[in-house]
Amino acid sequence: GLKAKGHGPVIAADYSPRRRAAAEMLGADVVIDPAKESPHGRWESFGVPTARAAQSMARMMGKTFGQPVVFECVGSPGILQHLIEAAPAGSQIVVAGVCMETDKIEPAIAITKEIELTFVFGYSPEEFAATLRQLSEGVIDVSRVVTGKVGLSEVAQAFVTLGDPEAHVKILVEPGR
Repeated sequence: GLKAKGHGPVIAADYSPRRRAAAEMLGADVVIDPAKESPHGRWESFGVPTARAAQSMARMMGKTFGQPVVFECVGSPGILQHLIEAAPAGSQIVVAGVCMETDKIEPAIAITKEIELTFVFGYSPEEFAATLRQLSEGVIDVSRVVTGKVGLSEVAQAFVTLGDPEAHVKILVEPGR
């Protein structure tokens, strides 16, 4: 979706080899195993200074760069604080991962780096309709990431199976199956 709207480069990071392969199939420019390399080490190579002073200097020299956007899709305690520390100054962190426990962040770091936190939940009806239209018109091809199909009676087990990131990427529910 980001690439379709002209955003990028898109850097995807996941511990799961299967999910990294899916990100590559979906058009990520860079795919990183965070166990081997920090995805945040790549900002400078894409022309985004990470510190406010370096950003100010770059702008004074006529350089431009977009606002870095980081999507938090894990939802585990500590991840949000890690991203606040690792993201470039002036970043937007979009929190899509649902942490089901109390979590703790240090606001002073986010404040001094002028980090913007945006919390999202689900999709708007308009976004859902647009996505369904793009799927039906072939604009979006998800065939390579749908790795399983189940009937309604198998939905509960499908959620258990999805708990293993190497088992499936996406499972399609076919009610008539």
